[in-house]
Amino acid sequence: MMKFEVRPISSMDKVLLEPSLNAQPLTAATALKGEVFSFQFAVKNTTPWHDENAWSPVLPVTAGLSLESKLPAQLREVRSVPVDIPCFTKDTCLMREKPGYYPDLLTDFPGYYLFPAENWRSFWVTVRIPANCKAGKYPITLRLEELDASSRKVENPVIQTATLTLEVLPAKPAKQTILRYEWFHADCLATYYNVPTWSEKHWEVMENFIRTGAEHGMNVLMTPLWTPPLDTAIGGERPTTQLLIIRKKGKKYTFDLSRLERYVDMALKCGITHFAMSHAFTQWGAKATPKIVAEINGKEQRIFGWDVPANSPEYKDFLTQLMKVLLPFFREKGLWKNIFFSVSDEPTLENIESYAYASKLMDSLLEGAPTLDALSSFEFHKRGLVQNPVPANNHIEPFVGNVKDLYTYYCCGQCNGVPNRFITQHGSQTRVMGVMFYLYNIVGFLQWGYNFYYSHQSKEVIDPYRDTCGRNWVPGGDPFIVYPGKDGKAEDSLRHELFYDAIQDLNVMRALEKKIGRDAVIALIHEGLNYRISMTDYPHSTEWLMQLREKLNRYLAAK
Repeated sequence: MMKFEVRPISSMDKVLLEPSLNAQPLTAATALKGEVFSFQFAVKNTTPWHDENAWSPVLPVTAGLSLESKLPAQLREVRSVPVDIPCFTKDTCLMREKPGYYPDLLTDFPGYYLFPAENWRSFWVTVRIPANCKAGKYPITLRLEELDASSRKVENPVIQTATLTLEVLPAKPAKQTILRYEWFHADCLATYYNVPTWSEKHWEVMENFIRTGAEHGMNVLMTPLWTPPLDTAIGGERPTTQLLIIRKKGKKYTFDLSRLERYVDMALKCGITHFAMSHAFTQWGAKATPKIVAEINGKEQRIFGWDVPANSPEYKDFLTQLMKVLLPFFREKGLWKNIFFSVSDEPTLENIESYAYASKLMDSLLEGAPTLDALSSFEFHKRGLVQNPVPANNHIEPFVGNVKDLYTYYCCGQCNGVPNRFITQHGSQTRVMGVMFYLYNIVGFLQWGYNFYYSHQSKEVIDPYRDTCGRNWVPGGDPFIVYPGKDGKAEDSLRHELFYDAIQDLNVMRALEKKIGRDAVIALIHEGLNYRISMTDYPHSTEWLMQLREKLNRYLAAK
């Protein structure tokens, strides 16, 4: 007879493949109309094995799994993935400090599961609450039904159930306003799926991945006018991924924007609202030009790259001719207020002069269109070199109160005492960013790795299902937040869902602010704390975040 321990738990609890589980049961929760609510069912096979032979194996038990719910609900398996580098430091926010297998991948399964003995497994429940849902309590039940070894139903099966009761309150969150900008790597998809760039299959795969991002709040899309000069070895090249079709005759350039227009229209259809152009100069200092190809005498050739310095007169002339065509295109599409340009990623004070040249050149050509760059030194903004600086969350304080529209980012370097989304961190570390977004009044968030499936400096292709660290380069999960599934479809991660939970938390705070005022919302967030929350000082607790969200929901729904 099969026997299981089944426990509904928070989405923030990460279930390791171990006999013990510290996560507290979650039997009731609230949610708002029109949002997505996520939680998990943790399941452990406790079927006793009776046999006189002491060496007899403890066999797995097969069970069918299904959901019973009047709300639209999806059930996925949480699978563990290998992590070679948990973090660069001994962060107190880590589940463990050693390499191993950690839960992250969310994947479909055939409705039945083979449960090994003793260790816990987890199943992710995604509840999409209709905007017109009637307020009330909705039980969501996991049903486990005994199957035989061939995964077929047995006569008089043993059935076990566990239930979470979700109360839908008569209120709605505010519409998302924060800009979520994840670097979308079109070349990684062409390489991983082994399809020609800009082939119909490539377009299909890109649309799948962009739509998945948009469903999780991604609304700013990396737009590769030319192959992005990012994470590329000096002198090396990433596969050509260039939307612009360029022809050169003498010193005259002509630009075919048909491919760019298809890309923009596809993204808009998926839910993207803003577009960020690929960086105009190389990473870490703007010392050279990006890889750009053009057709010359009927043959495609590289015309710019590492061998062409940033201050090349030819490149200035190229950009001048391009902007006379590109900027009117975005005006005609009605997207003039929804575009960003970037100069160079993560410059330092050592190369501020080369960045200053590149920045001033772009400013002279962009007709007021804004620039946006990740950087950590306030000096760049102080000197007026970038309209929208994006400081890392561990370097944000000098920018607070000194920048009109405050952005932030994190990546591999933000690994000690600040929120991030590494696989080995507790789930609360990812979700707490919603609180930070609100308290710091953040207007935009950037992260470099939506789907980066290359190694360090793009020298090799990786299998993200086996390598989450980019070939011993960065902490697990930093290069990507979605996995490349079968048939060109993105598979989500636990971290992706948690980050969207953070955005939804922010939307609830924004809605409540309209009702009771910002100061009152901030007071509710700090209720019971004897300190002021900052990026480096905040509650590291699943329970605290759950209780905060419940409190915000109730206040918002109150008459």
